[in-house]
This record gives sequence, C-alpha cells and structure tokens, in this order.
Amino acid sequence: MMPFNPPPEPPDFDKKVRQPGNAWLAKNPDPKKGTRDYWSPFKSYLADGFSNLCGYSVMYEPVGTVDHYRSRENYRNLAYEWSNLRFASAWINSSKGTLDDQVLDPLDLGEDWFEILLPSLQLVLTDKVPPQQRQKAEFTLERLRLRDDERVLRQRQQWYQLYLDGDLTLQGLEKKAPLIARAIKKQQQAISQEE
Repeated sequence: MMPFNPPPEPPDFDKKVRQPGNAWLAKNPDPKKGTRDYWSPFKSYLADGFSNLCGYSVMYEPVGTVDHYRSRENYRNLAYEWSNLRFASAWINSSKGTLDDQVLDPLDLGEDWFEILLPSLQLVLTDKVPPQQRQKAEFTLERLRLRDDERVLRQRQQWYQLYLDGDLTLQGLEKKAPLIARAIKKQQQAISQEE
C-alpha cells in the first residue's frame, strides 16, 4: 500500500449520485434492502483519480470496482458520498467486506509505510508505520491478503519479469506497479553503495 491523494469529486456527482441516492435511502430505510447503485457510471473518474491502480495492491487494475471504504451495510449514510469511494481490485474489495475502519484507508497512509522485498516480492511493513497504526497495518496485510497471496504475488511477478526482460522500463513500471519500482531503486542504490 501507499498513500493516494483524494481524487476530486466529478462535477455531476452530486446531481447524478448523491441526490438520487439519498432520496432512494429516504424511501427505503430498511437496511436489508441494501442500496441502489448510482455510482458505477463514475468508476472511470475514480480509476483516473487512483491512476488506474488498485488502492490496496497498488498495481495496475484494468477493470476494478468501486470500493466503499466504509461499507454500505454499516454506513448507509455514506453510500453516495464521493469521499467514501476507493478504486480496488474486485477480489480485494470482496476480501475487505464490511471491515470498514479495521483496515487502513489508502487515502490516510504515511509515505513508505510498506515496501516490497526482492526477490520474494512480499509486501511488508516498514519501521515508518507509527506504533499506534502497526496492528491495523498488520491486520490489513493479512485480511486483504496483500503480503503474499498467490493472486497478488503472480501479478507482482509478471510486472517484475517484464522489467527484468527489458519489456518495461523502470519509468513504465513506476506507473503500473510503483512499489516494485521502489524496491528495484532501493536495490540499485544498495548495489551502487557497495561498489
């Protein structure tokens, strides 16, 4: 994970999502009814705001889903709020479920809290994670399977291999898998210091 800046709210969001969504909630107060999807037409704005990277795995996500950081089940009042939406891979969004504030928010992270280890490509915490956030960060890695789940490792391996084979520059890798690019830079710096 790495920090993302909150994407700006699209101009028509209030008119096309917030207003009709809140009107729908007022007419359907029963939480068992779920919520009506007004947000999907704005997924591309969200993807652009996250540079087409999953907010959790921080890798290029060609399709992605709209993740309600605070779940619609527990926070119906936030279902139609732009500030509550994140761009995420579908399987990670499903893993997150209704955990809400129990996992770290991609919009509320410090710089370099996580890093990829080479050559294993595991995602680990760094000593920059504040002590009061460490347990939540560990839980996020475990629950969202970001450390070393096969799905995320295979994806990292593909990006790393493209770079190793010369099919993707370091600059290109920074756009598609920035944490792997950082790991490579760190490795290169360590090698140049040894010489």
